[in-house]
Amino acid sequence: MSATRNAALAALLALTAGAAAAQDTKPEWATSQWGPDDEIGAANTMTPERIKSAAGLVTEGKMYSLGMIVGSDTPAFPPRSLSVTVLQPNQTETSGLGENAFTYNDDIFMGWLGIGPQIDGLGHAGVDHMYYNGHTVDEFAGAAGLSKLGLEKLPGLVGRGVMLDMAKHFGTDMVEEGTPYTEDDIKAAAEAQGVSIGEGDIVLFNSNWMNLLDGDAPDPERFGAAEPGLGVSGAEYLASLGVMAVGADTWGMEVVPAEEEGQAFRAHQILQPEHGIYILENMDTRELAQDGVHEFLFVLGQARIKGAVQMIINPIAIR
Repeated sequence: MSATRNAALAALLALTAGAAAAQDTKPEWATSQWGPDDEIGAANTMTPERIKSAAGLVTEGKMYSLGMIVGSDTPAFPPRSLSVTVLQPNQTETSGLGENAFTYNDDIFMGWLGIGPQIDGLGHAGVDHMYYNGHTVDEFAGAAGLSKLGLEKLPGLVGRGVMLDMAKHFGTDMVEEGTPYTEDDIKAAAEAQGVSIGEGDIVLFNSNWMNLLDGDAPDPERFGAAEPGLGVSGAEYLASLGVMAVGADTWGMEVVPAEEEGQAFRAHQILQPEHGIYILENMDTRELAQDGVHEFLFVLGQARIKGAVQMIINPIAIR
């Protein structure tokens, strides 16, 4: 009887240990190709040779500001919001500082850093609380800031930019919400628009969705309720090419509603935790599209706030 109990206990312990080991097993994507200590993901493809090559794309010196203007009324993913308060510190009852009456304005920003034109750092999107390179939320995502994957680790993004005009691809003034950019769409648009996509590129999609904010018939409610954008097969295709960042002229970059009912921001998961690719949202690509510019030097130097998940940005495209 004792031997039987011991055998049963041993079996139970083995089963429990097996279940615990299964829980501790991380998916294959949780091991970065750039090593266990890597925190910048696809930014590792930003080599001096690629930067020099991208700089060679500048032939006219024309600059395009990709960051949309953002204010307290900008539609944002709930519950995000922002406000700016301008003050004249310690000057309300004086002529200012010094005999020369130096006066100045200061501003206080209160809000979310993931609003308007933004970059999603690699600590943003996860799969069941697991993030890029296998980091789990309890390991690195404290309320006072990320201890790993913070945007201060990213030196910036410089490289070859590629803009695919999806409004032109679909033959419409503005791509409808719920329209996914599939692998086939991306390949067809790139071929028709005479551009290729390669490792280390920053790929931007234009849909003219921002016309809903400042066009002839503004509809900010529609702008923020849904959107066209990158689909699952499109995300997998771009990841297979080794791109550095993917952006769009919409608030969430990927298609909403999702292609498959019950899925939520699956393209974010493919790009960020699974491949270390940065996401750029609310990029104003309309002027690039109007000028027919599909290849350019892309330059981004984000604020390096320690532990930040996202950041409001204004990248520059130069042709």
